[in-house]
Amino acid sequence: MKDIRSLSKDELLAACDALGEKKFRATQLWEWLWQKSARTFDQMTNLSLPFRAQLAEHYAFQVMTIANSQRSKDGTIKYAFRLNDGFLVEGVLIPTSERVTACISSQVGCSLSCTFCATGFLKRERNLRLDEIYDQVAILREEAIKEYGIKLSNIVLMGMGEPLLNYTNVMAGIERITAPDGLGMSPQRITLSTAGIAKMIKKLGDDGARFNLALSLHSANNEQRAKIMPITDSNSLDDLVEALNYFYQKTGTRATLEYCVINDINDQPLEAEELVAFCKRITCKVNLIEYNPIDLAEFVSSSAEKIQRFAEYLESKNVIVNIRRSRGKDIDAACGQLANKLA
Repeated sequence: MKDIRSLSKDELLAACDALGEKKFRATQLWEWLWQKSARTFDQMTNLSLPFRAQLAEHYAFQVMTIANSQRSKDGTIKYAFRLNDGFLVEGVLIPTSERVTACISSQVGCSLSCTFCATGFLKRERNLRLDEIYDQVAILREEAIKEYGIKLSNIVLMGMGEPLLNYTNVMAGIERITAPDGLGMSPQRITLSTAGIAKMIKKLGDDGARFNLALSLHSANNEQRAKIMPITDSNSLDDLVEALNYFYQKTGTRATLEYCVINDINDQPLEAEELVAFCKRITCKVNLIEYNPIDLAEFVSSSAEKIQRFAEYLESKNVIVNIRRSRGKDIDAACGQLANKLA
């Protein structure tokens, strides 16, 4: 049966008409699907029992469920979500005293093979549908209240997969998450992180993206970056500078550069100088991130002292910089560690 959430508003109107229902029933049904996050027709209590029975006869819900979860000693919770076809993806809730951030996935696996990232060692099985992107947020919003007593405040697309290689579904999912007749979250509370696909960054600008953009940079030297991020071979730093400037001109939103500081790989004074030179070419800020170890790579994080010196150098050159401490590292829930270890 066709997934009820694959229907547009117009298709939902036509479906209700075909079932002999008045037009306002389509509006009620839409609200249940996207505002109230209903996962069964039985939950739609203001629809008649016969109408619900008809819907169940003709349409299905392909919802994701929580397969497992694991709590870190710092309060971070990692979730394994099971999809209707049996695949798993992971998401994370990251709490502070004032807010809760959800980290969500965009693909089952990944095709980019970044050598420092656990997901990069997985096969890309498929893209997530828009409803699966939406479901992660809907579920984690409920979990935030249940686990922390705080409303979900921020969303980062920094989980499994490359969002810009699933552009249509990611944009449609964000639309449902932010729409007044959806979850109604502010797009300014959403950050999409990309390994750097220049033409798709430009498309974000053309499409007037209202959310924040982060670039996983990790090196401002083409040769060095290509060793850890093969996508650099087809998307050079010059390409990314052009794309980020285009995005800024179109949206007025400056990008955030994510920079995992890896011992003896990208943490030397020369690398800091190269990063400063890159930053001078675009409007941006920098997040320095502790590298999180994975089983399949021998990289280790720079020391706290090295990271601090790196940050101080950037600041001395008038680069806006923040140091981000890793959360959930003990349960493989930190940046770059998601690899479907939860069954």
